Amino acid sequence: MTSDLGGPDLTGDRIEVRSSGPLDGTLVVPGAKNSVLKLMAAALLCDGTTRLTNVPRIADVDIMGDLLAHIGLRVSRPSPDRVELTNDGNITPEAPYRLVERIRASINVLGPLLGRYGRVVLSMPGGDDFGSRPIDMHIEGLRMMGAEFKFAHGELTAAADRLRGARIVFDYPSVGATENIVMAAVTAEGDTVIDGAAREPEVVDLCRLLVSMGGDISGIGTAELRIRGVGRDDLRPAEHHTVSDRIQAATYIASVAVSGGQLTMLDARADDMEMFVRRCRDMGIDISAGTAMLGDREVPSMSVTSTGRLRAVDVQTLPYPGVATDYKPLIVTMLSVADGVGVVTENLYPGRFRYVEELMRLGADITTTGHHAAVRGRPRLSGAPVRAHDIRAGAAMVVAGLAAEGTTTITGVHHIDRGYDDLTGRLAGVGADIVRRHG
Repeated sequence: MTSDLGGPDLTGDRIEVRSSGPLDGTLVVPGAKNSVLKLMAAALLCDGTTRLTNVPRIADVDIMGDLLAHIGLRVSRPSPDRVELTNDGNITPEAPYRLVERIRASINVLGPLLGRYGRVVLSMPGGDDFGSRPIDMHIEGLRMMGAEFKFAHGELTAAADRLRGARIVFDYPSVGATENIVMAAVTAEGDTVIDGAAREPEVVDLCRLLVSMGGDISGIGTAELRIRGVGRDDLRPAEHHTVSDRIQAATYIASVAVSGGQLTMLDARADDMEMFVRRCRDMGIDISAGTAMLGDREVPSMSVTSTGRLRAVDVQTLPYPGVATDYKPLIVTMLSVADGVGVVTENLYPGRFRYVEELMRLGADITTTGHHAAVRGRPRLSGAPVRAHDIRAGAAMVVAGLAAEGTTTITGVHHIDRGYDDLTGRLAGVGADIVRRHG
């Protein structure tokens, strides 16, 4: 069984970028990849049709739709930014390797399936290939709630007659583990407390959907979440507007930062990316926040202005509300054309510097030592063929191409498609010299 979300195979595509001078215009920031995939998984928790709006048109949504359809949901996209997931109760709580290997967020079916149906068989997930992302915290938290686990032949089998509330203390604010425990806890017996919970906007977005479905959650947006379980069949479907994508917003900020110009972003939430915005201002980028009308809705907006001349700064990645690791490739790219030397420290995924070799092909002066990268800025980069190794590295190559003389040709574009809704079209719409070529 498959969903009807899938698109054509575009793995052979390439993107060509040239320095185009100042950008100018307005664009809409789409819904967040890191939120919508978990919102889709939450549809397993109730019968009926869950309706999601502001859904980005990205490959990972299609893959997650196929996975949930295999499990038993009916998944459709009645309009470009809407997805409907219908649970008729015909659920097979198994996630096969052929689907799981394609998307890291597949681990987020573990909590809702175990919480509502009491059993799940899950192959180990795939997704971006950077660093180690163990799921020990997911498993340990669910064990504390009464789940039993077995691992054999690449498959994780979990079972529980009925999960029970527990106090779970995280020594690290894992986003995925927080989301899985919350989805499991909303139908558990009794109260669950997560001490040290992740506070990311995407976690908040999931909690808000669960509350609208009838879940009882307090402390949303703080490091201590309290979930009072309801009956396994007591949640109801809801309609929910996906929070906008702060990483896509950061990509457009970086694009105008290196190109110069002025950009207005609609449905862009500066409060969700405060530390990134602060570092950008330190680099000389003028960013202001406000509101604007998008159709008949008032939405948050951001105005970004840059001369194209940037100052080097030092940055370190930290859990939210610190600078997220997903921003780092963009920051390193901006520093590559800034005045001075900036040091970027990766505290979350120390191995995530694979894209540096590609930036160096464009002439960037970067020295990596352990989990540090020292970036000495140059006036311009030089276009060359490069490859996107993961979603955010791919976006960084696009930004680098805007700062490079000549043509930068990017392959591995399917990685970008996993997390970006028409990146080339949105940038072209504000004046970037960028084109996507098929085959």
